[in-house]
Amino acid sequence: MSLVGNLEDLGLGEILQIVSLSRKSGILELKSLDRDGRVVFRDGEVTRATASTFPENLGDLLLRRDLVDFETMKQALVIQQDEGHTRRFGEILVDEFGLDKETVETTVREQVEKVVYSFFSWNEGSFAFELGDPEELPVTSLNPLHFVLDNGLNPQWLAMEGSRLLDEKRHAGEDLDERGESVVNVERLMAEALGGTSSREAEQDPYDLGSTTVGASVAAETGPVVFVVDDDLATLEQLAIVLQSRKIRVRAFSDAVSFFQSLETTDPAETLLLIDLIMPRKDGSGILGGLELLEDVRQTYPELSVMVMSDHPNQEAERNVQKFGVPNLLLKPKKTEVQSAESGEVLKALVDQMLAGGERSQPAAVEPDKLFNIGAELMQEMGEVGDSELPVVPQQSPGLHLLRGMLQELNNPSLGGGIILLILRFASELMNRAVIFLVKESEIVGLGQFGIDLAGESPDLKVRNMCIPVDEENVFSGVLNARAPQTFEPPDGPWINYLFEQLGGQRPEEVFIGPLLSEGRVVAVLYGDNLPEQKRIGDTEALEIFLSQAGLAMEKALLERRLMNGQAS
Repeated sequence: MSLVGNLEDLGLGEILQIVSLSRKSGILELKSLDRDGRVVFRDGEVTRATASTFPENLGDLLLRRDLVDFETMKQALVIQQDEGHTRRFGEILVDEFGLDKETVETTVREQVEKVVYSFFSWNEGSFAFELGDPEELPVTSLNPLHFVLDNGLNPQWLAMEGSRLLDEKRHAGEDLDERGESVVNVERLMAEALGGTSSREAEQDPYDLGSTTVGASVAAETGPVVFVVDDDLATLEQLAIVLQSRKIRVRAFSDAVSFFQSLETTDPAETLLLIDLIMPRKDGSGILGGLELLEDVRQTYPELSVMVMSDHPNQEAERNVQKFGVPNLLLKPKKTEVQSAESGEVLKALVDQMLAGGERSQPAAVEPDKLFNIGAELMQEMGEVGDSELPVVPQQSPGLHLLRGMLQELNNPSLGGGIILLILRFASELMNRAVIFLVKESEIVGLGQFGIDLAGESPDLKVRNMCIPVDEENVFSGVLNARAPQTFEPPDGPWINYLFEQLGGQRPEEVFIGPLLSEGRVVAVLYGDNLPEQKRIGDTEALEIFLSQAGLAMEKALLERRLMNGQAS
């Protein structure tokens, strides 16, 4: 499941409910103005939430409650380092230093709730939900003091409580843009714990109120420090781990603002900067924030050694970074590579290239027709001007602009039998033709349609007269067995051919079949294709979400009807 869109079209409350009811695992990324946030789900429950507006780590939370002191934190970090980060910081405090597990869990839960509630005031911006198992993510985080819940929070409850708190703040005239502050300098704490700074230095400044770094430094006692700036947190974390394994001091940042704040206290002569080319600008817009950051660094710190990486290498991008004294682009692994079993090898190759001064072992081969396959906005920002057609910037999931209103309609108690009409209306945004079929015990019969054009015949009457046996192989068989939507090229078969004959005789290149589930069984199916055009279906994520919600609405309506009949009798 991959869902991308604007917060104006689908609010956080709706997103939380959708993920909760689907019981999906994955990561929800939010971007609004100069803010970014992240919510991690496991089986539909929230286990972690972070935001650039709340830089606190677990050390901050425990210190503020007087649950741990500075010396205990250092000892726990040493244990974590010696064990190779196989246990989380909170687990070590509970197991080795006697902290109450329930107290730690409560502290973390309250912080996760606080961060999630703050997202409800983000009424503009973008979101992206990527399906994935959090268990497959690294055991450790870039920040060894990160917090994560063992027992997740119910997103539906968070949605209701977040909306309530937002309404209360609005009525009271309170500031909606809530922000936190980190008091624990993770880099200094770890360096002190591992012998990187003197005890006197730590006593003078054990906490650093000005630091908003999201990273930690596991330092060799001498040598330069590598600053990495990348908004892709998964790559950032893994890259920092590889650098640390080489005994290289590393500080990592997900945005330019926190990077510049930390750079003010660093000797540029002892610093190497690695920037990701493709990330948002400082104001949250655009996608060439890396180029903007490079320009700012050259103006403010011209003597700083800088390298730039990109997972979309092209000659035009390389010419632009060369204007600022960067000889070439380093090849950054793609997200799929970072998430794969070979992630360690591809990141080691990047580090080797960086330590070699950016020299490539072989020139990157770039096909001419793929030089600018990174979106129209990138080409425009690079200054590419020409008569050729620009590639289109990836759009939000089709139909997403309808989803909020359609979900509200599903909750309308006067909807009655209008669920079928809503499904057909939604499907009309994504495909040329669609038919709803009712699934009975032994047969599948037509209910309604749109887009069917039959010369001299009523398409509605034709559809309602269609009848397909359930136990014979047909176009719906796979979906009825899997109880999950499918898009596929239809095979041959007597009942498959019967369906196409009844719908006009043409065979589509691809069909979409989506189930409507109620009380654990498939009660209806949606058939869709793009005839008379021979083209593929495209992205159906928003439609699949709506079908799942429509099934729940139908289940609720049936339950209410049974209750009313029971009261009447």
